[in-house]
Amino acid sequence: MSEAAPEASCSGPLSGLKVLDLSRVLAGPWASQILGDLGAEVWKIERPSAGDDTRTWGPPFVQAANGVSDAAYYLCANRNKRCVAVDFAKPEGAEIVRRMAAEADIVVENFKTGALARYGLDYAALSALNPRLIYCSVTGFGQTGPYATRGGYDFLIQGMSGLMSVTGRPNGEPGAGPIKVGLPVSDLFTGLYAAVSILAALNHRNVSAEGQHIDCALLDSQVAVLVNQGMNYLVGGMTPGRLGNSHPNVTPYREFETADGYVLVACGSDGQFHSLCRLLGLQDAASDSRFKKNDGRLKHRVELEAKLAEAIKAWTSAGFFAALEEAGVPGGPINTIAQTLADPQVVARGLLQQMTRDDGTPVTVIGYPSQFSRTPATYRIAPQTHGQDTAQVLAQFGVDEAARARLKLEGVIL
Repeated sequence: MSEAAPEASCSGPLSGLKVLDLSRVLAGPWASQILGDLGAEVWKIERPSAGDDTRTWGPPFVQAANGVSDAAYYLCANRNKRCVAVDFAKPEGAEIVRRMAAEADIVVENFKTGALARYGLDYAALSALNPRLIYCSVTGFGQTGPYATRGGYDFLIQGMSGLMSVTGRPNGEPGAGPIKVGLPVSDLFTGLYAAVSILAALNHRNVSAEGQHIDCALLDSQVAVLVNQGMNYLVGGMTPGRLGNSHPNVTPYREFETADGYVLVACGSDGQFHSLCRLLGLQDAASDSRFKKNDGRLKHRVELEAKLAEAIKAWTSAGFFAALEEAGVPGGPINTIAQTLADPQVVARGLLQQMTRDDGTPVTVIGYPSQFSRTPATYRIAPQTHGQDTAQVLAQFGVDEAARARLKLEGVIL
């Protein structure tokens, strides 16, 4: 486990950029956390009354020294941010946020389409103050179209996008039926697309000095990552269905039972399949005209996988893993989360980072995955408690101590 580097020694490739984060829950915060990891200064705006909804989405919780607790869900997407509690539903709160937007490079928000216009915090209003502003809106269905006013949630998007139609056991098998992915992937894909789009807009601004509005939708993002399943339909008219762990275009590519558990086998080429057959003593299958090429293996998937399953079941998992590696055939275990986070490869890559909150509470986070040779991601600010940085950040925008005291009494800030 790596210890996060001290703040003073960190810059990062986005150092100097300022991000006003008006988002909450996951897709928007995921995008702004990426920008923060890469060095941007992020101001996260939360309601004084409750803060980001995910602070309460537990257990488990991290308990602070002052008795305040935050859910693990909140901690996963809110490091490297300054947490500022401002109620922009009140005129003075909205004015503070506009003042911040005037100095920001980027705004990230995920309110319902049109909701921020009533506070003067929509793109039209803020870009008039700051023409260089890059304003990224994250919604369920986008700013246009017949569903634009609907709220969008990851679970609904997984169903509407077709993802759940290809996830789960096929009809006729035990446990058959559509099932969502075990992670909120529609939120995460959208957050990633949002971050990529913001960086593209920054490059355009470097050339033109123009900001712009970016419209990111969960449904659009999830449809975009239908990848081969979507193209199977567009090119071949094939309506993909649920295949469990099997692959729609390649076989063998699924889990197999061993004498003491399960293993994954992922043959991506004819050569790997022939190596697997030699390993299992199934040279007859390798030479069988039905199985020599991948298109034939797909056509005769049931017969082939029955032969492989029978041969693999005689092995122990550990013995089979070792044999697969020696034979150059891709394969691996089905790890628990605990096993994954303790895996020597994961540890060696520095994916676990130890951070410390200001009150001394340690927090281990799963870090930024890409390795930079010159400007690596940094871990400067542990996920902050609700409103922790309000006074410090607002002082930067001319809100003095007396004004802050009055605004606190009025419930505008925390």
